[in-house]
Formats: sequence, structure tokens, C-alpha cells
Amino acid sequence: MAAFNIPPPSTTTTTFSSLPSSYCHSNIIRTNCFNNDCNNNKKFSRGFHFSLFSSQTNPSSSSSSKTKRELSKMPTHFSKSGSEHSWIQDGSMNRNSTSSNKGMQGPLHSVFPSTPALVSSVEDLFEFICSGPLISKLGLTSEMIAESIDKWISYGLQLCRLFQLNELYLTVPQKARFYHYYIPVFVWCEDKISKHVSQFKDSEDIPPLVIGFSAPQGCGKTTLVFALDYLFKVTGRKSAMLSIDDFYLTAEGQAKLREANPGNALLEFRGNAGSHDLPFSIETLSALNKLTKEGMKMRLPRYDKSAYSGRGDRADPSTWPELEGPLTVVLFEGWMLGFKPLPVEVVQAVDPQLEIINKTLEAYYDAWDKFIKAWVVIKIQDPSCVYQWRLQAEIAMREDGNPGMTDEEVKDFVSRYLPAYKAYLPTLYAEGPNGSDPENLLLIEIDEGRNPILAN
Repeated sequence: MAAFNIPPPSTTTTTFSSLPSSYCHSNIIRTNCFNNDCNNNKKFSRGFHFSLFSSQTNPSSSSSSKTKRELSKMPTHFSKSGSEHSWIQDGSMNRNSTSSNKGMQGPLHSVFPSTPALVSSVEDLFEFICSGPLISKLGLTSEMIAESIDKWISYGLQLCRLFQLNELYLTVPQKARFYHYYIPVFVWCEDKISKHVSQFKDSEDIPPLVIGFSAPQGCGKTTLVFALDYLFKVTGRKSAMLSIDDFYLTAEGQAKLREANPGNALLEFRGNAGSHDLPFSIETLSALNKLTKEGMKMRLPRYDKSAYSGRGDRADPSTWPELEGPLTVVLFEGWMLGFKPLPVEVVQAVDPQLEIINKTLEAYYDAWDKFIKAWVVIKIQDPSCVYQWRLQAEIAMREDGNPGMTDEEVKDFVSRYLPAYKAYLPTLYAEGPNGSDPENLLLIEIDEGRNPILAN
């Protein structure tokens, strides 16, 4: 996959100055993945299930004066223009695409209007944030948001910088992706970290909080984790990103798995339970838990999906990114994270080939789930969305002149995962992962546009 060529996270929330020229996160996110989600208003807004200004979440009359007092204190670069709100203008503008900003190395706010912005524009943003579908789910009130609006603005500016978007020309879907999804989840994660840290005494070593992100392929979990990792770095946290993909068997191990299960299409290629190196998972996650002091270092494993003509192999350890303690949070994501074994008759009814996978799944709790202390589970209504999302990604790759699977290859690829989705997702959504604490479990339902929708 191509990598974003993006600025580094800034440790300041005001001027964003003194930044190196680029921040490159390799082998994680295809350059067009965010733009595919957000820049096409028609596709993205089909699932826009909530109104821009929700009367249910607007500040109450009793708190209105307090809210306005809080907002009046907030510095902002948002301003009104000829349109109703300059930050809801149609069309996005990549800052690097304008001739006047090419090669820009100065402060982020150097492209903003020099005149003071109207406070009412911050109030508009405040109301937009309050209209998000996750706000009440997270227990946030309008007063809480008003008191921390400067942080929300700062996080939004940083995300614009990360995804190379112009803050003044965000589309409504782009704003929703930031202020209704990524930032609320970040606020939730920050709260869980604070509560995790509070359980330890000052003299004790504090292990990082491992947050699991379980979500079907193509629904945007990797981009979400990528954005969260960036925001943690912005706020001075040491974080690590890890995927279940990083624990796939080596090429040799995969070959042995195929030989041991002839005729089982679900184990012909990597992906399903049984195709991961569980002892290696335990070793890695245990080491991350011990990364509690300055000077302690370790390398995070990475997997090379392009090796052996796409069959994949573990990447050379010399290419693995190095971490240094003390680590605050580990963002661990995967399409089948949190799946738990079911009665044999249940999986046989879905697909007889699942029986061996179901039995193998019993060992995954000790290898993965028991390390995870907080969970974000992304819920989809129909697993067939996975096929559509994957097809969109491959079509975009081909249109960009990059190698991509044909439509038939996409269908074959996704078909190897659908049985597991059909078998295990209902239980995951109804009960949560094994051993998960309801207080530390965030279930987010998304629509076909990959946007959170209002909770029932």
C-alpha cells in the first residue's frame, strides 16, 4: 500500500510551528482511502442518518448563557464567509494542491484569514458537535463539550493536517467524520486511559492500556486507529498500533496449514482463525505490557502481504518499527478480534468448513483478548457490505494505475471471510467479547457509508 506523506504530529495545540517536512506511516493506509470515504458527497451522505443541528442535543435554555460564556473565550480560526458557514462549504481543498501553499513549511494558521473570526462560528461548530450520534452514548453533555471546545477545535485542526485537508473547506461528511466519529472516540479512549492510570499508585509501573478495535474489513477501522494514534502523539502520549495481521503465520507455517487441511477453502489462505502465530502474539503483547520505563525498547512485528506473490510472509525484523517506553496505550485492531467459539451445530449450520476454525478459536482468548482492557466494536447491519467496500477499494486502486484485484478475485477473497462473519458477529454484538467489561465497551453502529448512526 502507498503511504500518506503527511506532516508530523505537533506537540503544541496553538501554532503548530517548527514542524519537519513530512510524517510517513508506511504500509498502513492507502493514500486514497480517506478521500474515497469523504470526498464523494453522494456516496458518503447516503447514510447521513442524523440532522446537522439536532434539537435534542442543542444546549438547553438553562445552560445557554453558560455555554455562550465558555465559547466566547475560545480562540478560533473558523470564520463566516459568503456561505452560511465557511467550514461547511461543498468540496474539499487539499492545502498542498494550491499554488500559493506549495512547499509550505510555516505555521498551520498561516493560510487562515488574518482578521479575527466571529465567535458565532465556534458556536456553530459546537452545535454540530453536539448533534453527533455518539455524544449521548459517551455520556457527554453540552456543558462538557463547551468547557473543552478548544480541545475539539485543536483536534480537528490536527486531523485536517493529518489528512491534508483545508480546514476552511471541509465538506459536511468530512466534518462528520472528524467531529462525530474520530474525535468522540478519541475522547472516550482518553477517559479510559485516565481511569486505567488511576488504578495504580505513584510508585508502581503502569502498563499501557490495550484497546481492542474489532470491525469488519473495509469499514475504516485502520483509518480510525491511524487517526487516534496521531492524536495521541499530538497530546504527548506514547502509543503503538498493532494489527492481528502482524501475527499471521510465516509463509512456511501457512504452507503447513494448507497441507493439514486439504480442501478447506477457509484455510487455503491467511485470514481465519488458525492462520495466526498465537505463541508469537502472547510474546509480543506480554512485552508491550512491560514497556513501562524510559530507555526500554522493543520492535513491533510487521507482516509483508506482498511476499510470495501475495501469499505473504512475516517482514524482516530489521524493518519493524522500534518503540521506546513508557508506553501509554496500544491500539490493537482486527476483523475477527473478540470472536468467541460457538456450539458446533451453530457453525456447521453456517458452513461445515468452520468447524476446525471454531475449535481453533478457543485458544485466541489467551493469545489476544485477555490482554485487552477496553473495546471498541464497530457494528455493521449486513456483512455483504464488506464485499462492496473491498470492491470500491480495488476499483480505486486500478483507476489510480496500481495493481488491484478483479471483481471476481474480490468476490473469491471476501467469500473466505463471510462464513465467520455470519457465525460470530451476532454473538459479538449481543454479548461483547469474552471477558469484556460493559463499562469499557463502546459499540458503534455504522451505515454503509461508514458513518456512526444514532443508537437505538
